[in-house]
Amino acid sequence: MLASLNKTGRMAVVLDTGAVSRGSGNQGSNRERDIRRAFVEAHLIEAVILLPENLFYNTTAPGIILVINRCKRHPGEILLINASKLFAKGRPKNYLTDDHITQIADLYHSWRAEPGLSHIITTEEAARNDYNLSPSRYVTLNGQEDVLPLEEAMVLLNEAEEERARADARLREVLATLGLNGTEVDA
Repeated sequence: MLASLNKTGRMAVVLDTGAVSRGSGNQGSNRERDIRRAFVEAHLIEAVILLPENLFYNTTAPGIILVINRCKRHPGEILLINASKLFAKGRPKNYLTDDHITQIADLYHSWRAEPGLSHIITTEEAARNDYNLSPSRYVTLNGQEDVLPLEEAMVLLNEAEEERARADARLREVLATLGLNGTEVDA
């Protein structure tokens, strides 16, 4: 699709949410993250809009709208809109009302950050976050922060590792009681 755009071309495509986050945080090379990096560094990604769940007939999962622009209005910036809570309950599927669509379009056209709805990041910030462009990473909803501070995440990780070590030790005790050394696997 990108190849079909002329030098001032713009496009929008609906993708699964993993398209803007998969591979981030992995050690070494990851094809999806590397593609996002190339798009970010070439200043092609203009906006990412996170959609609500249960909008599409083929899945209940939320999707994203990825806006690519060869001639961005704001080079070096990416607008992230978290519209995941903007929907009306429908049967069988949820839907965006005209007011929701207007609200999303207004944020995009006015290029502004609005607490709980949108955030503008720089290409440097995207790089620091390993090219994770998921709006839910940057836009907090209802004052709730989705991303843990690094120090808090490290504490939780250390606690989980200690709990895992205790569980492993207990499992070895149980296996020893059963006369197993923990290496046999019964099919």
